[in-house]
Amino acid sequence: MSKAFDVSSTDAPGATAVIAPGEAAGRRLDKWLSEVSPAFSRSRVKALIEEGRLSVDGAQETDPKAGVIAGACYRLDPPPVMAATPQPEDIALDILHEDDELIVLVKPAGLVVHPAPGAWTGTLVNALLHHCGDGLTGIGGVARPGIVHRLDKETSGVMVVAKSERAHTRLVDMFAAHEIERAYLAVTRGAPRPLVGRIVTRIARSTGDRKKMAVVRERSVRPDPYSDDAEADAADAQMHGKTAITNYRTLETWGRQDQTGAQPAAALVECRLETGRTHQIRVHLAHIGAPVMGDPTYGKARGVKAFGAGRDFDHAVAIARGFRRQALHAAILGFEHPVTGEAMRFEAPPPDDLAELIAALRRF
Repeated sequence: MSKAFDVSSTDAPGATAVIAPGEAAGRRLDKWLSEVSPAFSRSRVKALIEEGRLSVDGAQETDPKAGVIAGACYRLDPPPVMAATPQPEDIALDILHEDDELIVLVKPAGLVVHPAPGAWTGTLVNALLHHCGDGLTGIGGVARPGIVHRLDKETSGVMVVAKSERAHTRLVDMFAAHEIERAYLAVTRGAPRPLVGRIVTRIARSTGDRKKMAVVRERSVRPDPYSDDAEADAADAQMHGKTAITNYRTLETWGRQDQTGAQPAAALVECRLETGRTHQIRVHLAHIGAPVMGDPTYGKARGVKAFGAGRDFDHAVAIARGFRRQALHAAILGFEHPVTGEAMRFEAPPPDDLAELIAALRRF
């Protein structure tokens, strides 16, 4: 097996270069590189290749499945190591309320909540550190200071962030006890059946795709109550999922999927959470056959399946097909102030792109 050779001191830290030997010819690229560069796992190598950080004889290669070319020079350049703690960044915030204990704001679609692989900068946490100064550092842990709940990157809407440790502790407890009012607006492909309902399932990480969540069956065997293997118990709980409850009601329906008109082409659905599992609304609506429009993960197709004719119809279909994120918005957030006990309730209208989509679909 060929070994990676040392790169010069002028090269980026962590860079790896290797000449492919004859016996490696035709092997899958990411698998071979992970063997000759043991500092990186195969999944990490695959991600780096897809990010454009591999060159072959100086030319960029982005296909991890490509075959190895004997005699070619493969160079892997990982991104620079980031600071262990998030750094302040001057990013504008849409603040609805702020006091000494907390901030309530509207997160725009496209903004990541906290630093993570692939998004170490430009996050809401970076913006909050700039806005609040040193006072926010360390609240709830330095990795995501003040964050007590989150919204997916492409979901817009109202969020609350703690500015003090006592507010953080109390808000975390309130979310865990389901004492927070949370209402979301979703535009769906098709409409839920029935139009009003309550979805109760278990949700766990998908066994087929670790980036997705999935509805799983109720466990048939309960864990051993006398077990002292915490790691095994945690793995069992993850495999069988956690209870997830979403209450929904259809506010509007638009168009028709076929000539019979039995099923609407799209709908505006309000979802209220009793639990807060990862991707819960997106998973639940897809589970009942009305996925969130534009959802790249849980939606099976882009746009709408609709029957009709005319300029307004064509315009609505074009807007729906061109919508490039999940049509989901956290519209309402209500809670008691964690320190004063004051009743607080905040509403945010849909952002411009979602409002345009709704207005277009109303022309069906």
